[in-house]
Amino acid sequence: MAELISNCCSTEPTSPRRDVREAVRERYAASARAAATGSSSGCCGASEVALTDARGAQVFGDALYEGVEADGAVADAVSASLGCGVPTAVADLHAGEVVLDLGSGAGADVLLSAQRVGPTGKAYGLDMTDEMLELARANAARAGAGNVEFLKGYIEEVPLPDGAVDVVISNCVINLAGDKDRVFAEAARVLRPGGRFAVSDVVADADMDEATRADMAAWTGCIAGALTRAEFERGLRAAGFADVEITETHRVHEHASSAIVRARRAA
Repeated sequence: MAELISNCCSTEPTSPRRDVREAVRERYAASARAAATGSSSGCCGASEVALTDARGAQVFGDALYEGVEADGAVADAVSASLGCGVPTAVADLHAGEVVLDLGSGAGADVLLSAQRVGPTGKAYGLDMTDEMLELARANAARAGAGNVEFLKGYIEEVPLPDGAVDVVISNCVINLAGDKDRVFAEAARVLRPGGRFAVSDVVADADMDEATRADMAAWTGCIAGALTRAEFERGLRAAGFADVEITETHRVHEHASSAIVRARRAA
């Protein structure tokens, strides 16, 4: 995967992965349209998965950004968030750094990253959905963010050269990928040696039942495609990451939790 610099150099995924990708794209496109018109949608565009748990606590979406300073277009982007955490809160971003957000959606984490890295830094957002890219670019324009760029592409095939970024972030997106090993390999490829990986994602319990995993609606709802803690750590280490830390934050499903996953690309 390290040699895949752009989509023109890649091959199509196998049919099952393409089916997953198209299902995810459809749900994300619906979510973008809902956000643009001010209507509501469930986690990751799947109405089958509630934003709240059995006690009524919101486990996905904008409520998780409570305490994060945001106004104007940035606040609008946050309100459209479908994530399970706030990766910018744990990425330890510094002025002048270059950040890549995998599956950037409406652009909330890209815009927050751009504020933290300042005018000498840059924040890239990568998304495969035209509707989400349109929404994100509109939010960036309204925010006057001159150090932001949104790219169309797949998180398995990042259209950036080797060693282009200092930090890779993502918010509840890696679990949606059909080939997570390729996602980890691409994250390692675009990171500079010593670069940081800091994502929020769903981590499955080891005993998640096969019926849940087989359900496409649950997959596009951020549940069925999730790796277990052991699988996540194993995949990152195989891709060349070190210092892997996985910290569960809250339950999002009877078979899964949201977690902060941090690692460093080995030199």
